[in-house]
Amino acid sequence: MLGLMQTQNLSISGILRHGARHHSTAEVVSRTHEGTTHRYTWSEVERRSRRLVRAMQRLGIGEGDRVGTLAWNGYRHLEVYYAAPGMGAICHTINPRLHPDDIAYIVNHAADKVLFVDLSFAPLVAAIAERTRDCVRAVVFLCDAASMPDIALAPGIALHCFDTLMDAADEDYVWPDFDENTASALCYTSGTTGRPKGVLYSHRSTYLHAYAACMPDVLCARASERILPVVPMFHVNAWGIPYACALTGAGLILPGRYLDGASLAALLNAENVTLTCGVPTIWMGLLQHLRTTGEKLTSVKRIMTGGSATPPLLIEAFRDEQNVRVEHGWGMTELSPVGTYNSPKEAQAGLTGADAVRHMLKQGRILPGIDMKIVDGEGKALPWDGVAFGDLMVKGPWIASAYYGDAPGSALDADGWFATGDVSTIDPDGFMEITDRSKDVIKSGGEWIGSIALENIAVSHPDVLEAAVIASRHPKWDERPLLLVVAKPGATIDPASVLRIYEGQIAKWWLPDEVLVVDELPHTATGKLQKTTLRSQYKDYYMK
Repeated sequence: MLGLMQTQNLSISGILRHGARHHSTAEVVSRTHEGTTHRYTWSEVERRSRRLVRAMQRLGIGEGDRVGTLAWNGYRHLEVYYAAPGMGAICHTINPRLHPDDIAYIVNHAADKVLFVDLSFAPLVAAIAERTRDCVRAVVFLCDAASMPDIALAPGIALHCFDTLMDAADEDYVWPDFDENTASALCYTSGTTGRPKGVLYSHRSTYLHAYAACMPDVLCARASERILPVVPMFHVNAWGIPYACALTGAGLILPGRYLDGASLAALLNAENVTLTCGVPTIWMGLLQHLRTTGEKLTSVKRIMTGGSATPPLLIEAFRDEQNVRVEHGWGMTELSPVGTYNSPKEAQAGLTGADAVRHMLKQGRILPGIDMKIVDGEGKALPWDGVAFGDLMVKGPWIASAYYGDAPGSALDADGWFATGDVSTIDPDGFMEITDRSKDVIKSGGEWIGSIALENIAVSHPDVLEAAVIASRHPKWDERPLLLVVAKPGATIDPASVLRIYEGQIAKWWLPDEVLVVDELPHTATGKLQKTTLRSQYKDYYMK
């Protein structure tokens, strides 16, 4: 017997309609490429998104077509976020930090019909135009007519101005109803182990992910919050924040391309931001600016950090110097992206000092609606005792089942679980902690050593700016940890003093055999350490 409840498809346009109707005066604020501040409301976002659909239709965009974006966090990009999926097309956000060869590959693999592009990426679009002319029919620059760039594109690719298209469009579009499993957005992984792979989200998965992200033990995205996503809209849907804010009526503050410490501090304070979200490297830059200038964050209460492990000093510094709580989350492109969040249960709420910091280093509890487990090399589930660590597996309605172009279900095991590639522990209260990526674990004398814990200790050294620990082949122990460090500006690193800070914090056999001081460390397009490059360069260091 079926229930007697109304059926209504979950849709991204439904999120926007709710925000416009019930939070019509809530603000969306953007820093523009001209250095000005643009303000409007969720009601205006909805109205202009309908106008943009009409403009897209004039460009020949229809249901199922891929609409590419190369853009920062701004109001025009936000309108593409809602207009494309709202009409049944697919919003394909492209990471401009990838190599141009990868970007050209992604555009062709997705078969993008139109590209919406910020002015700062005009040279990039010109560079890939010839290689993408088989699919791209038009490039639309997200600017006004006076700011249009003077560039030449490949024959067959038309050039348009966003504001000019909008001025000529009507607002009479009515959001259609369609199956909630319809594809809504497409995002490619950063391609650290080969060509980037596409993750194709649905309206249903996006809606459910937004609901879960808004919950009190996650973002707690109430209507009274003002949220600034530093994480780019071209990277895994800005962690779902553009949808979460419309769903609850929270104010959305978009920083544009200016992500340095001084610009962020000024914007956070000027716009009374209460929650901001981004990767640890951003917060290290902000912290350095605040310490140098003596400035204080006047409204920020919480920082969500993710994307890579958070150094303990970051949690301690913002707590002690700014009275700001740093909260750890974890996710992947394949998870829409948020999978866990570190909000305390009653047992952890009273932790203070070093105990509190140690707990906040964990990636947190699974969001309701999805599930996780850890398994050994044979696929056997391991206990949640905070000690046993194994491969992290996840399943749920906003987790990918396959990559774009592959057969449905091809990314899952026989029981429907997705292998994340992370090695983790889970404690009795359900808090997950990543100890390493499966490919980064160091196997020394038959035992495993996690690189993340070693890196976190290294960056607590007063002269160390950044650290990476990799496995290097060893004639006796198979592999041993090698520590590479970058000095802070003006500092000189004594390798012996770095090794001394490990005393009493790790088992002696975990201690890196050597410390190498390097000028810089390689990073991926999303800001993560590119350990594949380091392993290739130093894999035989100890063999010499």
